[in-house]
Amino acid sequence: MNNQHADTFTFDGGEVQPGETEQFRFPVSETYLADPVRIPVTVINGAEPGPTAFLSAAAHGDELNGIEVVREVAQEWDHGNVRGTIVCLPVLNVQGFTTQERYLPIYDHDLNRSFPGKRDGTSSSRIAHEIYSNFVAPCDFGLDFHTSTRGRTNMFHVRADMGDDATARLARAFGTSLIMAGEGSPGMLRREATEDGVPTITLEMGEAHRFERDLIDHALEGVRSVFAEYGIYPQETVRWPGWRTIVENWGEKTWLRADAGGIVEMQFERGDLVHEGETICRITNPFKTDETVVGAPFTGLLVGVLENPVVHPGNPLCHLIKLADQQERIIEELTGTKHIGP
Repeated sequence: MNNQHADTFTFDGGEVQPGETEQFRFPVSETYLADPVRIPVTVINGAEPGPTAFLSAAAHGDELNGIEVVREVAQEWDHGNVRGTIVCLPVLNVQGFTTQERYLPIYDHDLNRSFPGKRDGTSSSRIAHEIYSNFVAPCDFGLDFHTSTRGRTNMFHVRADMGDDATARLARAFGTSLIMAGEGSPGMLRREATEDGVPTITLEMGEAHRFERDLIDHALEGVRSVFAEYGIYPQETVRWPGWRTIVENWGEKTWLRADAGGIVEMQFERGDLVHEGETICRITNPFKTDETVVGAPFTGLLVGVLENPVVHPGNPLCHLIKLADQQERIIEELTGTKHIGP
Protein backbone atom coordinates (compact mmCIF):
# COMPACT_ATOMS: atom_id res chain seq x y z
CA MET A 1 0.00 0.00 0.00
CA ASN A 2 1.21 3.49 -0.84
CA ASN A 3 -0.77 5.45 1.72
CA GLN A 4 -1.05 3.99 5.22
CA HIS A 5 -1.27 7.28 7.08
CA ALA A 6 -3.98 9.89 7.55
CA ASP A 7 -2.22 12.14 5.07
CA THR A 8 -3.36 15.07 3.01
CA PHE A 9 -4.59 14.02 -0.44
CA THR A 10 -3.01 16.31 -3.00
CA PHE A 11 -3.72 16.94 -6.66
CA ASP A 12 -2.73 19.58 -9.16
CA GLY A 13 -4.17 22.80 -7.76
CA GLY A 14 -5.58 21.55 -4.49
CA GLU A 15 -5.52 19.31 -1.44
CA VAL A 16 -7.93 17.57 0.94
CA GLN A 17 -6.95 17.39 4.59
CA PRO A 18 -7.60 14.34 6.84
CA GLY A 19 -11.16 14.38 8.16
CA GLU A 20 -12.41 16.52 5.28
CA THR A 21 -14.54 15.92 2.18
CA GLU A 22 -14.22 18.05 -0.93
CA GLN A 23 -16.35 18.21 -4.07
CA PHE A 24 -15.01 20.00 -7.11
CA ARG A 25 -14.80 20.00 -10.88
CA PHE A 26 -11.31 19.32 -12.19
CA PRO A 27 -10.25 20.66 -15.62
CA VAL A 28 -8.98 18.00 -18.05
CA SER A 29 -9.33 19.75 -21.42
CA GLU A 30 -10.93 22.67 -23.29
CA THR A 31 -13.68 22.99 -25.90
CA TYR A 32 -13.37 24.66 -29.31
CA LEU A 33 -14.59 27.83 -27.57
CA ALA A 34 -11.75 27.58 -25.02
CA ASP A 35 -14.19 26.76 -22.22
CA PRO A 36 -12.88 24.25 -19.66
CA VAL A 37 -13.92 20.60 -19.77
CA ARG A 38 -14.10 19.53 -16.12
CA ILE A 39 -14.78 16.16 -14.51
CA PRO A 40 -16.70 15.96 -11.21
CA VAL A 41 -14.60 14.68 -8.30
CA THR A 42 -15.40 13.90 -4.67
CA VAL A 43 -12.53 13.13 -2.29
CA ILE A 44 -13.41 11.72 1.13
CA ASN A 45 -10.29 11.79 3.30
CA GLY A 46 -10.80 9.94 6.57
CA ALA A 47 -9.38 11.13 9.85
CA GLU A 48 -7.91 7.66 10.48
CA PRO A 49 -5.08 6.09 8.43
CA GLY A 50 -5.85 3.57 5.71
CA PRO A 51 -5.49 2.89 2.00
CA THR A 52 -6.51 5.21 -0.82
CA ALA A 53 -9.05 3.86 -3.32
CA PHE A 54 -10.52 5.30 -6.49
CA LEU A 55 -13.95 4.53 -7.94
CA SER A 56 -14.46 5.53 -11.57
CA ALA A 57 -17.27 5.32 -14.11
CA ALA A 58 -18.29 6.50 -17.58
CA ALA A 59 -14.94 6.16 -19.29
CA HIS A 60 -17.44 5.39 -22.02
CA GLY A 61 -19.87 8.27 -21.89
CA ASP A 62 -23.11 6.31 -22.40
CA GLU A 63 -22.43 3.72 -19.66
CA LEU A 64 -24.63 5.00 -16.85
CA ASN A 65 -25.02 2.25 -14.22
CA GLY A 66 -21.59 2.86 -12.74
CA ILE A 67 -22.23 6.60 -12.50
CA GLU A 68 -25.01 5.97 -10.00
CA VAL A 69 -22.86 3.54 -8.02
CA VAL A 70 -20.08 6.10 -7.62
CA ARG A 71 -22.52 8.94 -6.91
CA GLU A 72 -24.27 7.02 -4.15
CA VAL A 73 -20.98 6.05 -2.50
CA ALA A 74 -19.85 9.68 -2.61
CA GLN A 75 -23.08 11.43 -1.67
CA GLU A 76 -25.31 9.02 0.26
CA TRP A 77 -23.06 6.81 2.37
CA ASP A 78 -22.08 7.71 5.92
CA HIS A 79 -18.32 8.23 5.87
CA GLY A 80 -17.92 9.05 9.55
CA ASN A 81 -15.77 5.98 10.22
CA VAL A 82 -13.75 5.96 7.00
CA ARG A 83 -10.14 4.87 7.36
CA GLY A 84 -8.10 6.10 4.45
CA THR A 85 -9.23 8.01 1.38
CA ILE A 86 -11.95 7.43 -1.21
CA VAL A 87 -11.61 9.20 -4.57
CA CYS A 88 -14.92 9.21 -6.49
CA LEU A 89 -14.85 9.91 -10.24
CA PRO A 90 -18.41 9.35 -11.52
CA VAL A 91 -17.91 10.71 -15.05
CA LEU A 92 -14.49 10.35 -16.68
CA ASN A 93 -15.62 11.02 -20.25
CA VAL A 94 -17.49 14.30 -19.87
CA GLN A 95 -17.71 15.03 -23.60
CA GLY A 96 -19.11 11.57 -24.30
CA PHE A 97 -21.52 11.84 -21.38
CA THR A 98 -22.96 15.18 -22.49
CA THR A 99 -23.60 13.82 -26.00
CA GLN A 100 -24.53 10.33 -24.72
CA GLU A 101 -21.91 8.73 -26.91
CA ARG A 102 -19.50 5.93 -26.04
CA TYR A 103 -16.32 7.59 -27.28
CA LEU A 104 -14.79 11.02 -27.02
CA PRO A 105 -16.17 13.19 -29.83
CA ILE A 106 -12.57 13.93 -30.80
CA TYR A 107 -11.82 11.74 -33.80
CA ASP A 108 -13.99 9.09 -32.07
CA HIS A 109 -11.21 8.18 -29.61
CA ASP A 110 -11.75 5.59 -26.87
CA LEU A 111 -10.71 7.11 -23.53
CA ASN A 112 -10.36 3.59 -22.14
CA ARG A 113 -7.56 2.88 -24.62
CA SER A 114 -5.70 6.11 -23.80
CA PHE A 115 -4.30 5.56 -20.29
CA PRO A 116 -1.98 6.47 -18.67
CA GLY A 117 -1.86 9.26 -21.22
CA LYS A 118 0.74 11.88 -22.03
CA ARG A 119 0.96 15.51 -21.02
CA ASP A 120 1.92 16.50 -24.58
CA GLY A 121 0.02 13.79 -26.48
CA THR A 122 -3.23 13.75 -28.44
CA SER A 123 -6.38 15.27 -26.97
CA SER A 124 -7.62 11.95 -25.55
CA SER A 125 -4.13 11.15 -24.23
CA ARG A 126 -3.97 14.51 -22.44
CA ILE A 127 -7.35 13.93 -20.81
CA ALA A 128 -6.24 10.48 -19.70
CA HIS A 129 -3.01 11.93 -18.31
CA GLU A 130 -4.83 14.53 -16.20
CA ILE A 131 -7.14 11.89 -14.73
CA TYR A 132 -4.46 9.27 -14.22
CA SER A 133 -1.70 11.39 -12.74
CA ASN A 134 -3.95 13.25 -10.31
CA PHE A 135 -6.50 10.67 -9.18
CA VAL A 136 -5.34 7.15 -10.11
CA ALA A 137 -1.57 7.06 -9.59
CA PRO A 138 -1.78 8.24 -5.93
CA CYS A 139 -4.14 5.36 -5.03
CA ASP A 140 -3.59 1.86 -3.66
CA PHE A 141 -6.35 0.17 -5.69
CA GLY A 142 -9.28 1.01 -7.92
CA LEU A 143 -12.73 -0.07 -9.11
CA ASP A 144 -13.66 0.90 -12.67
CA PHE A 145 -17.35 0.49 -13.57
CA HIS A 146 -18.56 -0.32 -17.08
CA THR A 147 -21.57 -1.68 -18.97
CA SER A 148 -21.95 -3.28 -22.35
CA THR A 149 -22.26 -1.06 -25.40
CA ARG A 150 -25.62 0.10 -26.74
CA GLY A 151 -27.97 -2.61 -27.94
CA ARG A 152 -26.38 -5.30 -25.74
CA THR A 153 -26.33 -6.21 -22.06
CA ASN A 154 -23.78 -7.92 -19.80
CA MET A 155 -24.37 -10.04 -16.73
CA PHE A 156 -22.72 -8.73 -13.58
CA HIS A 157 -19.09 -9.86 -13.39
CA VAL A 158 -15.52 -8.81 -12.64
CA ARG A 159 -12.69 -8.61 -15.15
CA ALA A 160 -9.23 -8.72 -13.61
CA ASP A 161 -5.64 -9.83 -14.06
CA MET A 162 -5.82 -12.87 -11.80
CA GLY A 163 -2.12 -13.54 -12.39
CA ASP A 164 -1.37 -10.54 -10.19
CA ASP A 165 -1.84 -11.51 -6.54
CA ALA A 166 -2.89 -8.05 -5.37
CA THR A 167 -5.44 -7.73 -8.16
CA ALA A 168 -6.76 -11.24 -7.53
CA ARG A 169 -7.34 -10.31 -3.88
CA LEU A 170 -9.32 -7.26 -4.97
CA ALA A 171 -11.36 -9.23 -7.53
CA ARG A 172 -12.34 -11.87 -4.98
CA ALA A 173 -13.19 -9.25 -2.37
CA PHE A 174 -15.81 -7.69 -4.64
CA GLY A 175 -17.85 -10.84 -4.26
CA THR A 176 -19.17 -11.71 -7.73
CA SER A 177 -19.88 -15.26 -8.81
CA LEU A 178 -18.12 -14.80 -12.16
CA ILE A 179 -14.59 -13.50 -12.64
CA MET A 180 -13.15 -13.29 -16.15
CA ALA A 181 -9.37 -13.40 -15.91
CA GLY A 182 -7.19 -11.39 -18.26
CA GLU A 183 -4.78 -8.48 -18.40
CA GLY A 184 -6.98 -6.34 -20.60
CA SER A 185 -5.95 -4.38 -23.68
CA PRO A 186 -3.13 -1.80 -23.74
CA GLY A 187 -4.45 1.62 -22.75
CA MET A 188 -7.22 0.25 -20.56
CA LEU A 189 -7.40 1.96 -17.19
CA ARG A 190 -7.36 -1.31 -15.25
CA ARG A 191 -4.41 -2.76 -17.15
CA GLU A 192 -2.24 0.35 -17.00
CA ALA A 193 -3.01 1.02 -13.33
CA THR A 194 -2.36 -2.60 -12.34
CA GLU A 195 0.98 -2.63 -14.17
CA ASP A 196 1.81 0.64 -12.41
CA GLY A 197 1.30 -0.94 -8.96
CA VAL A 198 -2.32 0.18 -8.43
CA PRO A 199 -4.40 -3.05 -8.60
CA THR A 200 -7.59 -2.24 -10.50
CA ILE A 201 -10.56 -4.30 -11.64
CA THR A 202 -13.34 -3.70 -14.13
CA LEU A 203 -16.96 -4.27 -13.07
CA GLU A 204 -19.24 -5.10 -15.98
CA MET A 205 -22.92 -4.52 -15.29
CA GLY A 206 -25.86 -4.41 -17.68
CA GLU A 207 -26.38 -2.12 -20.64
CA ALA A 208 -25.75 1.46 -21.72
CA HIS A 209 -28.17 4.39 -21.59
CA ARG A 210 -30.07 3.39 -18.45
CA PHE A 211 -30.02 2.79 -14.71
CA GLU A 212 -30.66 -0.82 -13.68
CA ARG A 213 -31.43 -0.72 -9.97
CA ASP A 214 -30.77 -4.38 -9.21
CA LEU A 215 -27.28 -4.17 -10.71
CA ILE A 216 -26.54 -0.87 -8.98
CA ASP A 217 -27.52 -2.36 -5.61
CA HIS A 218 -25.43 -5.45 -6.32
CA ALA A 219 -22.43 -3.26 -7.12
CA LEU A 220 -22.88 -1.21 -3.95
CA GLU A 221 -22.73 -4.44 -1.95
CA GLY A 222 -19.48 -5.25 -3.75
CA VAL A 223 -17.99 -1.85 -2.88
CA ARG A 224 -18.84 -2.37 0.80
CA SER A 225 -17.23 -5.80 0.63
CA VAL A 226 -14.03 -4.36 -0.83
CA PHE A 227 -13.95 -1.59 1.75
CA ALA A 228 -14.29 -4.24 4.46
CA GLU A 229 -11.44 -6.31 2.99
CA TYR A 230 -9.06 -3.35 3.02
CA GLY A 231 -10.18 -1.82 6.29
CA ILE A 232 -11.67 1.36 4.84
CA TYR A 233 -14.99 0.39 6.40
CA PRO A 234 -13.93 -1.71 9.41
CA GLN A 235 -17.57 -2.12 10.49
CA GLU A 236 -18.49 -4.02 7.29
CA THR A 237 -17.90 -7.67 6.38
CA VAL A 238 -16.44 -9.22 3.24
CA ARG A 239 -19.13 -10.64 0.96
CA TRP A 240 -19.11 -14.25 -0.26
CA PRO A 241 -21.43 -14.74 -3.25
CA GLY A 242 -22.22 -18.38 -2.40
CA TRP A 243 -20.20 -19.80 -5.27
CA ARG A 244 -17.64 -18.57 -7.77
CA THR A 245 -16.17 -19.59 -11.09
CA ILE A 246 -13.08 -18.01 -12.63
CA VAL A 247 -12.75 -18.18 -16.40
CA GLU A 248 -8.99 -18.31 -16.90
CA ASN A 249 -8.85 -18.97 -20.64
CA TRP A 250 -10.28 -16.15 -22.71
CA GLY A 251 -9.82 -18.35 -25.77
CA GLU A 252 -12.84 -20.35 -24.59
CA LYS A 253 -15.30 -17.62 -25.46
CA THR A 254 -16.93 -16.27 -28.56
CA TRP A 255 -19.35 -13.70 -29.85
CA LEU A 256 -21.89 -15.57 -31.95
CA ARG A 257 -22.78 -13.47 -34.98
CA ALA A 258 -25.77 -13.37 -37.27
CA ASP A 259 -25.49 -15.16 -40.61
CA ALA A 260 -28.69 -13.51 -41.84
CA GLY A 261 -30.40 -10.17 -41.50
CA GLY A 262 -33.75 -9.93 -39.78
CA ILE A 263 -35.53 -9.81 -36.44
CA VAL A 264 -34.05 -11.76 -33.52
CA GLU A 265 -36.14 -13.86 -31.15
CA MET A 266 -33.82 -14.52 -28.19
CA GLN A 267 -34.59 -17.68 -26.18
CA PHE A 268 -32.28 -16.98 -23.24
CA GLU A 269 -31.22 -14.08 -21.02
CA ARG A 270 -27.87 -12.81 -19.79
CA GLY A 271 -26.56 -15.07 -17.05
CA ASP A 272 -28.24 -18.20 -18.43
CA LEU A 273 -26.46 -21.53 -18.71
CA VAL A 274 -26.87 -22.88 -22.25
CA HIS A 275 -26.06 -26.45 -23.26
CA GLU A 276 -24.42 -27.47 -26.50
CA GLY A 277 -26.95 -27.74 -29.30
CA GLU A 278 -29.68 -25.73 -27.60
CA THR A 279 -31.29 -22.97 -29.66
CA ILE A 280 -30.09 -19.61 -28.39
CA CYS A 281 -32.13 -17.53 -30.79
CA ARG A 282 -33.93 -17.46 -34.13
CA ILE A 283 -33.62 -14.84 -36.86
CA THR A 284 -36.72 -14.36 -39.00
CA ASN A 285 -37.84 -12.10 -41.83
CA PRO A 286 -40.85 -9.75 -41.40
CA PHE A 287 -43.26 -12.46 -42.58
CA LYS A 288 -41.69 -15.21 -40.45
CA THR A 289 -41.47 -17.32 -43.60
CA ASP A 290 -37.69 -17.71 -43.37
CA GLU A 291 -35.90 -18.71 -40.19
CA THR A 292 -32.24 -19.01 -39.23
CA VAL A 293 -31.63 -21.00 -36.06
CA VAL A 294 -28.59 -20.14 -33.95
CA GLY A 295 -27.51 -23.01 -31.70
CA ALA A 296 -24.95 -23.17 -28.92
CA PRO A 297 -21.66 -24.55 -30.30
CA PHE A 298 -20.67 -25.60 -26.77
CA THR A 299 -22.02 -25.51 -23.23
CA GLY A 300 -21.45 -22.13 -21.70
CA LEU A 301 -22.61 -18.98 -19.95
CA LEU A 302 -24.36 -16.18 -21.77
CA VAL A 303 -22.34 -13.31 -20.37
CA GLY A 304 -23.72 -10.85 -22.89
CA VAL A 305 -26.79 -10.85 -25.14
CA LEU A 306 -28.38 -8.66 -27.79
CA GLU A 307 -31.00 -6.18 -26.58
CA ASN A 308 -31.84 -4.50 -29.89
CA PRO A 309 -33.63 -7.31 -31.77
CA VAL A 310 -32.72 -6.30 -35.34
CA VAL A 311 -29.52 -7.39 -37.08
CA HIS A 312 -27.55 -7.30 -40.29
CA PRO A 313 -25.40 -10.29 -41.24
CA GLY A 314 -22.29 -10.21 -39.07
CA ASN A 315 -23.88 -8.35 -36.13
CA PRO A 316 -23.15 -9.87 -32.70
CA LEU A 317 -25.94 -11.86 -31.06
CA CYS A 318 -24.47 -13.08 -27.77
CA HIS A 319 -21.26 -13.49 -25.81
CA LEU A 320 -20.86 -17.16 -24.86
CA ILE A 321 -18.16 -18.41 -22.50
CA LYS A 322 -17.28 -22.09 -22.52
CA LEU A 323 -17.56 -24.01 -19.25
CA ALA A 324 -15.80 -27.16 -18.18
CA ASP A 325 -18.04 -30.05 -17.08
CA GLN A 326 -17.08 -29.46 -13.46
CA GLN A 327 -17.99 -25.76 -13.65
CA GLU A 328 -21.34 -26.62 -15.18
CA ARG A 329 -22.15 -29.10 -12.39
CA ILE A 330 -21.09 -26.65 -9.68
CA ILE A 331 -23.37 -23.95 -11.09
CA GLU A 332 -26.38 -26.24 -11.36
CA GLU A 333 -25.84 -27.79 -7.91
CA LEU A 334 -25.32 -24.52 -6.06
CA THR A 335 -27.95 -22.44 -7.78
CA GLY A 336 -30.53 -25.06 -8.59
CA THR A 337 -31.16 -23.17 -11.80
CA LYS A 338 -29.71 -22.43 -15.19
CA HIS A 339 -29.60 -18.72 -14.41
CA ILE A 340 -26.65 -17.63 -12.30
CA GLY A 341 -26.90 -13.95 -11.57
CA PRO A 342 -28.06 -10.43 -12.40
